[in-house]
Amino acid sequence: MATTYIWDCKTVDVYPTDGEYTDVVYNVHWIVTGTSDQVDPEGVAYSAGSIGTQVVSSDDITDFIPFDQLTNAESVAWTQEAMGAEQVTAIETGIQSSIDQLITPTSVTMTIGEPVPPAE
Repeated sequence: MATTYIWDCKTVDVYPTDGEYTDVVYNVHWIVTGTSDQVDPEGVAYSAGSIGTQVVSSDDITDFIPFDQLTNAESVAWTQEAMGAEQVTAIETGIQSSIDQLITPTSVTMTIGEPVPPAE
């Protein structure tokens, strides 16, 4: 079983001005979606996700990228670097655990029979 993870880091908070720069990213709103290569009985791939925010440092800007040239890939790289490999792995592991629970649940919710009519 393989899971593909997609990182969406396109929504950001910026400082309108920071020194000589404009629209400087300092916080990233991330969404990570994991999609399994396994499918449910209806043929839909199992998937799960996680969301959060990550502060990224703007203290030492060496290669400033103007906001209109910023890509999701660059924002993902900044976010993952700020998180560190251990946190990135923890997020993806948590998503995989959620997918595993969908594929092989250890608990399910069921309803017993018909509802009880109100007492008269």
